[in-house]
Amino acid sequence: MRRMLRRLRGDDGMNTAEYAVGTLAAVAFAGLLLKVLTSGTVQAALTAIINRALK
Repeated sequence: MRRMLRRLRGDDGMNTAEYAVGTLAAVAFAGLLLKVLTSGTVQAALTAIINRALK
């Protein structure tokens, strides 16, 4: 009986699922960051900051 309860309570395979969810979240965040940084408004702002710093 105890063996069966241990099998039902076990979390084997949970680490793989957690890694998959974490990887998907990281990819989604990277995609969002790429989209923001390649937008014209952000590029113009970054260019202005760099030009101001170099003067």
